[in-house]
Amino acid sequence: MPREVQITIDCADPAALAEHHNDASAVTDPSRTVPRLYFQRVAEPKQAKNRVHLDLRAAPGLEGKARMTALEGEAARLVTLGATRLARHEPALPLDGGHIVMADPEGNEFCLD
Repeated sequence: MPREVQITIDCADPAALAEHHNDASAVTDPSRTVPRLYFQRVAEPKQAKNRVHLDLRAAPGLEGKARMTALEGEAARLVTLGATRLARHEPALPLDGGHIVMADPEGNEFCLD
């Protein structure tokens, strides 16, 4: 039986990062094909750059200009929800098709990939 995976993110305000309770909140894929993101309240603030971060697949199957356009659209949507855009990295094939670095409202970095 495959093991389910949950990704836990420590934060000061779980409700700002997921739409549920404020001591602990979660974002779950209805199809259950990807891990659940679990946000739990902690007392200490974020101190430095994340050593582990999320890559959110926002443009699967797309390349070049179409890929970056899709990533830009998703970045703009996330900014309206409280995220901050940090950097855009242009495609550098074969390893990187381009990505956008973002941060959630508490400064935790993630990439739109």
